[in-house]
Amino acid sequence: MKTIQILILALLAAVMTVTIVLWMGTYNVAADTPHWAMTHEVMEFARERSISHRIDDLQAPDLADAARISSGAGNYDAMCTGCHLKPGIARSEIADALYPTPGSLTAARNSDPRRDFWIIKHGLKMSGMPAWGKSMEDDYIWGMVAFLQRLPEQTPESYASMIAASAGHQHGGGEGSEAAAGHDDGHSHGQDDEQGHGQENDHGGYDDHGEAHPAVNVPAASPAEPPHSGHEHAHGGHH
Repeated sequence: MKTIQILILALLAAVMTVTIVLWMGTYNVAADTPHWAMTHEVMEFARERSISHRIDDLQAPDLADAARISSGAGNYDAMCTGCHLKPGIARSEIADALYPTPGSLTAARNSDPRRDFWIIKHGLKMSGMPAWGKSMEDDYIWGMVAFLQRLPEQTPESYASMIAASAGHQHGGGEGSEAAAGHDDGHSHGQDDEQGHGQENDHGGYDDHGEAHPAVNVPAASPAEPPHSGHEHAHGGHH
């Protein structure tokens, strides 16, 4: 009886401590401040147990199928390189700014294809990983999984050839609507900038609803004024 009372008191104390910490705002939710080591370990354990519990009934199709690999190549290039990189690109601006930092998928790794499928389809909370299954049919997701099996062995040249031979960004579930899919279909293959930022942001005269703005005559810059290139950050960095 005494042991049970001690356990109950310990549990209450733990709950009160967590409540106080949260109420006081002690835990910093900023993305530029890493998790406490204990928080990281708990979240990692919960993630892996959750995924492993949910992939038992999944059966992977033929991941060596050439058409499936080609389909995955085009979608990977359009949807994933900004975070997970591609051959010849070691860093990207968006990946550096995310926490946790997305892992590069160009390096050799030992991953269950069913795990890759589940993550691509359902996403991961508190990680920045989208649930692409909301706009992407399963067969196209398996295509991306198939391509991931081949990605680590690609050179920048062979990667560019695979992308050029693919059908590009197409997955049968909403890629034609930026509002529904949450990403841009205007990708060009093999023309990304050297910094690995993927496609440049295009503000070519359209608002959020896709309606064209009337043309506006902008006075030419003075010859003494140096031309601007790329986008500029407040700290003076150019891309």
